[in-house]
Amino acid sequence: MASVVRLYVDHPLGVGQSVPLSRDQSHYLFSVMRKGVDEVLELFNGRDGEWLARVVEAGKKTGILRCESQSKPIMLPADLWLMFAPIKKARTDFIVEKATEMGAGKIMPVYTDFTNSERVRQDRLQSHAVEAAEQCGGTFVPPVMELQKLSTLLDAWDDRKIMFCDEMRIGQAISLSQQPGPWAVLIGPEGGFSPRERIRLDAMSQAHVVSLGPRILRADTAVVAALALWQTTLGDWR
Repeated sequence: MASVVRLYVDHPLGVGQSVPLSRDQSHYLFSVMRKGVDEVLELFNGRDGEWLARVVEAGKKTGILRCESQSKPIMLPADLWLMFAPIKKARTDFIVEKATEMGAGKIMPVYTDFTNSERVRQDRLQSHAVEAAEQCGGTFVPPVMELQKLSTLLDAWDDRKIMFCDEMRIGQAISLSQQPGPWAVLIGPEGGFSPRERIRLDAMSQAHVVSLGPRILRADTAVVAALALWQTTLGDWR
């Protein structure tokens, strides 16, 4: 039995709603996946849940789908942000994909004192988030923000708690279960955080240092470990 194709669309979804396809989407569905008129696929837009839709027009450059019934309600993530320092391209892509799969509500690349990557393509990373949501069955796509300086972000910080994952504090941990409310996970670059950044974060009442174990983890591995720790303690894995 052929698997059902899932597709993210930026269009309202509802019973009887017609959904026009872009040229790239039409190429993917009708040329790559070999779908045709009257076939059914799954659509989501990050707002209206997941819908079963039937192909009513199929062309090389255009196509139209029609929604028939909702197959899954919207599943919103917990109020959790991921802040991370970009690393090598493929590994940054991995971080965005896994953060989407693991339920981050917002993904925020940050430029730290020891960050090596000076720029990231926000549009490309957002596309990776969309693809990850399509593949994992999610109905929400977290926004990927533009790269910004960590210091600038902290200048305007509110009361959101920060899970400060610092590889230099091996053995130090807090009880996350006693700290409800909105959170942000902060992961540093391969070189770790600078002394200046540690001093600043230590002075913030919102920042809580968390150890991710006795081994030094790669930045992309640390993201997965930190999100798993938060989700099992405060998120929707409980």
